Amino acid sequence: MSSGIFYFMPEKEQFNHQDFLKTVSHQPGVYRMYDHKDVVIYIGKAKDLHKRLTSYFRKTVDREKTRVLVTHITNIDVTVTHSETEALVLEHTYIKRYQPRYNVSLRDDKSYPYILITAHKHPQLTSIRSKNKRKGQYFGPYPSGSAVRESLHLMQKLFPVRQCEDSYYQNRSRPCLQFQLKRCLGPCVEMDNPEEYNQQVDLAALFLKGKNIDVINELVMKMGNASQQLDFEAAARYRDQIQALRTIQEQQYVTSDLGEMDVIGFAYKNGIACVHLLFVRSGKVFGSRSYFPKVPADTDISEVIQAFLLQYYLNKDTQQAIPKEVLLTELPEDNDLIESSLSQLAGRKIKLMSPKRGDRHKFLRLALTNAETALTTKLATKSTVLNRFKALEKVLKFDGKIQRMECFDISHTGGEQTVASCVVFNRDGPNKTDYRHYNISGITGGDDYAAMAQVLDRRFKKITDVDKIPDILFIDGGKGQMTQAERVLTQYADNFVIKRPLIIGIAKGVTRKAGLETLILSGALDNVPDIEFYLPSDSPALHLIQHIRDESHRFAITGHRARRNKVKRTSGLENISGVGPKRRQVLLKYMGGLQQLRRASREEIAKVPGISIDLAEKIYDSLHQ
Repeated sequence: MSSGIFYFMPEKEQFNHQDFLKTVSHQPGVYRMYDHKDVVIYIGKAKDLHKRLTSYFRKTVDREKTRVLVTHITNIDVTVTHSETEALVLEHTYIKRYQPRYNVSLRDDKSYPYILITAHKHPQLTSIRSKNKRKGQYFGPYPSGSAVRESLHLMQKLFPVRQCEDSYYQNRSRPCLQFQLKRCLGPCVEMDNPEEYNQQVDLAALFLKGKNIDVINELVMKMGNASQQLDFEAAARYRDQIQALRTIQEQQYVTSDLGEMDVIGFAYKNGIACVHLLFVRSGKVFGSRSYFPKVPADTDISEVIQAFLLQYYLNKDTQQAIPKEVLLTELPEDNDLIESSLSQLAGRKIKLMSPKRGDRHKFLRLALTNAETALTTKLATKSTVLNRFKALEKVLKFDGKIQRMECFDISHTGGEQTVASCVVFNRDGPNKTDYRHYNISGITGGDDYAAMAQVLDRRFKKITDVDKIPDILFIDGGKGQMTQAERVLTQYADNFVIKRPLIIGIAKGVTRKAGLETLILSGALDNVPDIEFYLPSDSPALHLIQHIRDESHRFAITGHRARRNKVKRTSGLENISGVGPKRRQVLLKYMGGLQQLRRASREEIAKVPGISIDLAEKIYDSLHQ
């Protein structure tokens, strides 16, 4: 089978750079370059716009990337700024918005988690993504959510401070299991020593600041006082805390007397770049994370490092957490400008360094080793995925290269809260930015065929971008689900004039065992019979199909569980006429949660602001049906 792709390329309009350059200012600013489709292909900044833009159109250009870029330019926009720092910030904003193909782009743009000690009467230890959203002490940022969870799990063993949510804490009538395990002092009920709770909160804050020695000294003093007062139970508790903290200190193998630093290691090979970031706080490695920015061909290493620094530290979630020192394997070209810009944004002096000896250099070598290791793993994974793509192309006798594959699956429980998933693979593997969940409604519960028809209709009804049309459309299911796909794609055949996907059904087979799947290649769009075929269990092509099928299944279940849990949290209130989102919020806040609302009488519900007696009757009856 083959899938032919034909593009009509309009005649490219010649860009008259001589006339354009006559109008360009010598002030600092940002420029955007467009191709013949009016798509932004490159964004840059300059201290002198005229001088920088003139350099692109010289007769002799050293860099291959620049020569290729210039051949695609049909228009340039210029934005003048007051200073080079403003240009730096605006460049970052534009790159984030347009994602140009010739710019280095940091695709991971998620917020970073913090640990928060809230400002309650009985403070809570919790994680949060948006800094300053709640009052309290913030610690971080941490490299990932798993790093925060590990830290909170450790602290629960060290410091008996509550980590439960406020709604749970406010409605306890007796201590929970954490109290029985001696992992919480039970502030939700009467404590034997209320002052002890605040002392433990203070110790937890010291620990998060990296002041382990101060915490241990404080606990040693408390243990001595408890022993003198013959409170041997309390003394034993402090002793256990001290032992646990000392064990952690011994396990912390990467330490120094240095303060706060971010250490950035960089590795580049075969067109893939890896930036590994070590978070060093109070002389200890707090965590680490690898990034794989999109790097155009023939890009200088210095440009990659500079792009990472700007796109990472100009992120609103990280710019206020920039440490005093950032260590780099190589300093960027505009080092002084970036240093002053970051200092201005952070409100304190930020130093970019590339040390060649001492403790700082040891941390830098560690970051570099991690970057090289992560890059080796990435290249091995990419090589494996690419080999699987080639194997699938050979099996299907595909004309050209498979650039995009999509797989759809349906998940529900007893026909309720049905969710469909769409996962996307390209030649690098899973392309998670294009993953989508679809909430299915208006069908008979449990009708997977109707659910599949609805999600495919929503996916392909208005598709216009040829790059978003899959080369292969996988349907997780047998002949029935595949028939729905054939019907929908036939209905929207006009959308697939340039590019038409192959439809392949993945049926589990009689034994329903992995490796024995029945594959059904649709012939409906070509008016030929369907072809059923099997692949050996060790076939790389089959492994690729199983990978996208399993990923689709996992993603569908994740979406279904999220939808089901959301319904559980508001169950019984969403379907009551006269009770909208605001009244639901008031009801739950006033009563202290859904369980308390269920236990309330009609008269108690009627006391909630904005709830009449008639509406209270309706709410009570609905919750007790």
